[in-house]
Amino acid sequence: MTAAPPVTILVDADACPVKDEIYRVADRFKAHVRVVSNAAFRVPVSERVKRVIVSDSFDAADDWIADNATTRSVVITADILLAERCLKAGAAVLAHNGKPFDTASIGSAVATRAIMADLRSGMDGIGGGPPPFSKADRSRFLQSLDRVLTTLAR
Repeated sequence: MTAAPPVTILVDADACPVKDEIYRVADRFKAHVRVVSNAAFRVPVSERVKRVIVSDSFDAADDWIADNATTRSVVITADILLAERCLKAGAAVLAHNGKPFDTASIGSAVATRAIMADLRSGMDGIGGGPPPFSKADRSRFLQSLDRVLTTLAR
């Protein structure tokens, strides 16, 4: 019997507030990590953690992540359209706050994103965005990542 390939965590690194948590949990599960961005980030010195620097062209990081997502991947992103692409590849997808994206909810998330983009485009000077990242978000993320990696390790 051949052992399953290692789980790889693909991190949409721009504005990811939980990189340190990812490294810790990945180490515990012996998972590989690919930190994908168009600029250099410090990553731990580890044979399982690699930095992937892509061009600064539009969606280059998203394209790399989507192209490398598999059923043995966990993708960490807040980008709903990237989440949708990775779910289609069979990957597990988590937002930075620990909220899982799944095939049952991604359609409504994409639709809501489109509606909000339309609303924002018609409102000069009115912004919004997600609430500030909290300790509860960090804790929820750690629990969610642990749960997903435990499932994939089986």
